[in-house]
Formats: sequence, C-alpha cells, structure tokens
Amino acid sequence: MSGGGGGGEDDEDWTYEPVTTLEGLLQRGRGLGALLAVGDPQAPRLVLACIRRDCRWDTNVDERHRCLARLVGDLGLPLAPVIALLEGGEVGHGSASEVLGLLALAGSAEAREALRAYIRDGERWMSVLESVAGSWPVADWDDLLEPVRARLVGREPEFLWHEPWLRWRDRLGLVAPPAVGRRPDALAGLDTGRLLALIAAPGTPEGDRSDALWSLSRRSPRPSPGSLAPLLALVPSLGARNGREISGLRGAVRLLGATALPAAREWAGSAEPWLALLALDVLTAHGELQDLPVLLAEFQALRARRGWCGYKDLALALARFGPAAVEAVPLLRLLWLRSPHSYERASYLTALAAIDPSGLDQVYVQSLWDCEADVRLLAVASAPDGPLVRERLARLRDDPIEDPTVRAAAAERVAALN
Repeated sequence: MSGGGGGGEDDEDWTYEPVTTLEGLLQRGRGLGALLAVGDPQAPRLVLACIRRDCRWDTNVDERHRCLARLVGDLGLPLAPVIALLEGGEVGHGSASEVLGLLALAGSAEAREALRAYIRDGERWMSVLESVAGSWPVADWDDLLEPVRARLVGREPEFLWHEPWLRWRDRLGLVAPPAVGRRPDALAGLDTGRLLALIAAPGTPEGDRSDALWSLSRRSPRPSPGSLAPLLALVPSLGARNGREISGLRGAVRLLGATALPAAREWAGSAEPWLALLALDVLTAHGELQDLPVLLAEFQALRARRGWCGYKDLALALARFGPAAVEAVPLLRLLWLRSPHSYERASYLTALAAIDPSGLDQVYVQSLWDCEADVRLLAVASAPDGPLVRERLARLRDDPIEDPTVRAAAAERVAALN
C-alpha cells in the first residue's frame, strides 16, 4: 500500500501527527525522533504504536523496521506486546515479524524463539519463515524442516526461488518452476537503421513499433546516440491510443542521452501530456543551466499538487546546479522536515548540501539515527567530528542488524577519525 500509512483501524480517518511532536517524528522515521525518544516517558507507547500501525507512506520502498527494532532495544522495551502483535492477527503482524526478526539477529533469544514458535503454529507462518530464512543464519532455521513438512500438506510455497525452499527443495520434493526470462527479441536480426525505418513507416502497427523500440533499448552493445538520431524527429508521432507514449519509447529515448536535449526543449511545451513528461525526463537527466527554470517550476508544481511523492529525481537534478538552484531550498527544507515518504529523504539532503549547506551539521548528526540507510550513509560521511558522532559511528560499525553498506562506511569513517 502507498499513500498514508500501511494498515490498522480507521484508516480513512488516520493522519500523521505534526513533526513538532515525538509521535510525528517517529512515524516519519526521522533520526531526531529516535534521539528524543530516549528518556521520554511516552516513547514506549509511541514506538509500539508505530509497530502496530505501519506508518510508511509507501510500503514498497520506505524503511522503518530497523529503526523501530533499535528503539525497542535502546529503550529496553519488553517484547511481550510485540509478540502479541505477531500472534494476534493482521494488525501489526508484518511489522512485528520484521522487528522481531531483526532483534533476533541482534541476539535476542526471546525474539528468536517467538518467531520459531510462530512458524510451527501461527496462521501466517509461511511469510514469517521466508523472512527469517532470508536473513538469519541457516543454523537458526534449518531444524524447522520437519514441522514445515507437516504444515505443507496440501499446500505449495509460492516463492520457490527464495529460502528456505531453495535449500529444502529436494528434501521436500518441491518442483521448481521454469525460469522466467525476457521474451525473445523477434527483431534481433534487424540492424538499427532497419528498426528505425520500421518505426517511421506510416503503416506500421502500434504493436510492431513497440517491438522495434524495445529491440533498440535491449541491444548489446547499445546503439550509439548518433545512430539513433533519426528517432528524435519521430518521437512526437509516437503517441499510443491510450493517451501515453508507445511502449518502449521511453527506454529508447534514454539511449540518446544529452543529444536529445534540443528536441526535449521543444517537446516540453507540447499539449500532449505524455510528450511533455518525456521531455521532463530528458531535462531532469541532462538539463543545463538554461533548463533550470523548467526544472524549478516542475519541482514547485509537485508541491502545488499536494503530493509527497516524485521529488527524488528532480531534487538530484537540481543538485547539479548548486547555488543557482537556491529557489528550491525552502521546499527542500520543508520536504526534509515533514515528508513521511522517507525513501526520497536522501535526495533532499543531497540537494541541500549542494545548493545551500548552511545549518546542515546538526542535520547530519541527527541523520545517523534516520530510518533510511541512504540517509545514514550521507550522515556517516559528513557528520562533524565529536564524541556523540564517534560513539554512534562505532555503534553503526558493530551493529549486526545494520545495513552492510552502512556498516562498511562507518568502519571506514571511524578508522579515518582515529
């Protein structure tokens, strides 16, 4: 689910709490919230509430569970309420499973045994088993084979290419599904010129044009931008019947790189929404200083539509222009402070650092506690030296539940500081 929290009672009436409150900070996974939680008497209740209700704006990409697991440990919270969420049904089950799985990796025998017991007896045991088998050492789950064998009677795992099914496949007599690959390229025998001629021919059906565009974008080695230059004149005529571009066009245009800039500047004013969006893709990836007003206008237009999503690529594009993009700073700071869509937060920090880094030292320190691994990576590299920073870097370096990339970066920074 995306767009306003991932589950629980009264979803239609639920909203994020203000960022001026500890609850609002924890819901957004902000590092400041994790720092303020220590010593706050309300923190245990609020952390459990965030486990009960998945507060991620986009459950496909936003991170929370590692931050919540750390808070459970740092606050010394009892695990019984979290285990009750695991066992009690749908509300909070997924988050509780993830948090307990991380706590088990951190050394909690209670969390480990609760999950093992749930795999033996719980209703949604298969998803929990696949989750722990994908992250725990094999020795911590391999002995569950026989209870799982009994529970599998009349059932078949859906994800046979995941653990534990890969390890147990032969012992359980499971038949692996045939490998699914890309469909064969039926036009592989045509060179770039003939594909472009096929796309340009007036009588070519839309499906055949799509096949030709996909064939261009899948070639190895990739066609050179020069050989694809004739495609630029064809692009405005390649709208599909559904009001979008013909499938495959976007990937083919990406192969043109910066050579598509002059044409994209013309497309940007098109009355066809799909063509204007295609132009924006090119300008976002390759735009020059003369294109900055268009990018700034689109950045502000996203906020005018009151959306929390879609800023990432634009923010990183604006970062290329440094102080020239200062007009974006107020919105970047607003997004950093208030957005619940934590997946994009690293792009806001990257853009602020490039455009106007004033006041970011404290932000970097707080970000060592952020829920998003990409944000912690930026903080590991840039947080100013001091006792609190050194202590946190050592914790990130040694934490068994930390993202491996962050652990490695923290180890490198600690070594450099010492």
